[in-house]
Amino acid sequence: MSERITRVPDGHPEFGSTAVFDAFKYSAGVKAGGLLFVAGQIGVRPDGSVPETAAEQADWAFRRLGVVLEAEGLGFRDLVEIVTYHVNIDSQLAGFREVKDRYIQQDYPAWTILGVAALARASLLVEIRAVAALKA
Repeated sequence: MSERITRVPDGHPEFGSTAVFDAFKYSAGVKAGGLLFVAGQIGVRPDGSVPETAAEQADWAFRRLGVVLEAEGLGFRDLVEIVTYHVNIDSQLAGFREVKDRYIQQDYPAWTILGVAALARASLLVEIRAVAALKA
């Protein structure tokens, strides 16, 4: 097991199953050059169900992001960049911002907002990719 790979414990109460990482052959996070690169987090509940609203999906995506950060002893204040992907961006960005503001309150990271036609599942509306600074 590589020390540069961030792993989330299977069955974590906020995350649920981590089988997707092995099935699709990717990591929740990878440490390199003093940074933690976090794979895109989607808004699914621990049981795998997808909330209907973009705001609830955003909340779950931020919760899952928090789990990956926590695995490395980090928090939202350690983020240096987030990239968010939105299906139907015009109708959901305001709600997303309200959720984001609950998690990221100061020391704001750089943020790129992208509208996309679709995500990995037809029911997904939001995905969050992030980079955080590791602690020395």
